[in-house]
Amino acid sequence: MNDVKILGRFFWYDLMTSDPAAARVFYANVIGWSMQPWGPPEGAYTMVANAEGPVGGIAELGKDESSVPLGPPHWLAYVGTPDIDATVEQAKALGGKVLVPVTEIPTVGRFAVLADPQGAVFAPFTPASSTPGMPERSADAPGRFSWHELHTSEPDAGYAFYSELFGWGQTGEMDMGPMGLYRMFGQTPDRSLGGVMTTTHQAPVPGWTCYITVADIKGTLDRVRANEGQVVYGPDEVPGGDLVAACIDPQGAAFAVFQKAAVR
Repeated sequence: MNDVKILGRFFWYDLMTSDPAAARVFYANVIGWSMQPWGPPEGAYTMVANAEGPVGGIAELGKDESSVPLGPPHWLAYVGTPDIDATVEQAKALGGKVLVPVTEIPTVGRFAVLADPQGAVFAPFTPASSTPGMPERSADAPGRFSWHELHTSEPDAGYAFYSELFGWGQTGEMDMGPMGLYRMFGQTPDRSLGGVMTTTHQAPVPGWTCYITVADIKGTLDRVRANEGQVVYGPDEVPGGDLVAACIDPQGAAFAVFQKAAVR
């Protein structure tokens, strides 16, 4: 495996939700994803795909012994590492917490679910050597995940944690006034993968927000509302002319949408 390309790369995204059937309808209508059942057991997991192929999946939240869901619905991002066991141990040494121990998905790879020291949840992932697929594709294509935003109570500490774990370096920064510094990160200096910022009243709990590229952000937001989702803010223009908006699906999972600026 090519360690440089694996380490710190966002590979996959799972929606962990209380109502997978309703979520499939919502995201098919709003984003335009096609749904591809994957199993066994039948119906336990559904891959979501854009025109280029699968980009993520939808699964039911696990439950405790009293049948209470383990946490609120959320999108979970999988980040690459060439050695899942070493990464989990390193995360623990840095103050992270193991929520799901290292687990194997036959022919796919091995993953774990962790919480960083401030409580944001993510999943380190080592792909199987038999799956050199999951090719990197343009994030500009509608239906692709294009940006990854960490909202955290301690942005300096949060950035340091992930930088140590995944080798991310700072690719830029932006002063957001009272909201503090927005620090961008990536695998290489010339390509940003996301940003780190302080939690806000709109996102008060530490966590990751995954952005989905859309062709028509205003139309997308109309469909969010028409399908019983919520628009938290937007569309707002960001430096460079791109448009972004934050949303919540009907089960309560947060996500964001992104429309690339038109070429002038």
